[in-house]
Amino acid sequence: MPRLTRLTPDTAVGASRDLLTDLVSRHGQIGDMVSTMANSPAVLGGYLQLSRAMGRAKLDRRISGRISIAVQAQQGCGLCLDAHVSAARALGVDEEEIERAHTGTSADPAIAAITALALQVCREPTSITDEQVDALRGHGYSDRATADVVGVVALNILTGAFNLLAGLTPGSDTGA
Repeated sequence: MPRLTRLTPDTAVGASRDLLTDLVSRHGQIGDMVSTMANSPAVLGGYLQLSRAMGRAKLDRRISGRISIAVQAQQGCGLCLDAHVSAARALGVDEEEIERAHTGTSADPAIAAITALALQVCREPTSITDEQVDALRGHGYSDRATADVVGVVALNILTGAFNLLAGLTPGSDTGA
């Protein structure tokens, strides 16, 4: 059961009303997470900006999707996890790799290495070593792609934690 009120352009005020009005005009509808985030214009605006920025990330979407699955499997947000699994399938990631992503690994050593780094960014960033970053370069990852990992993790922590706080669960969302 949702814990926070969903807002619409008619019920929101100020910056939240403006943001929701713009989203509805561009997309036709907004999902539960976005309409609930509108309770805080700072959170909604920050989410929208970070989400747009990460859309320009250098990481392949099949890789960032697996990182998202790993982070959400750890964090426990079923709503986000379901969305990222569906997106991975749509991108052609096979079921075995999706299952591996749930545990933060991959059959591909390069993807396993960057996913492990992402989980480390999430759990214990102080333990990241120079050797790990050098190993990512050895797998062909640029510094930009490696830096993008932090953004992917941050976006997932934000959305997952928000959904858990708001009480949003799989099946309750009506769209992004």
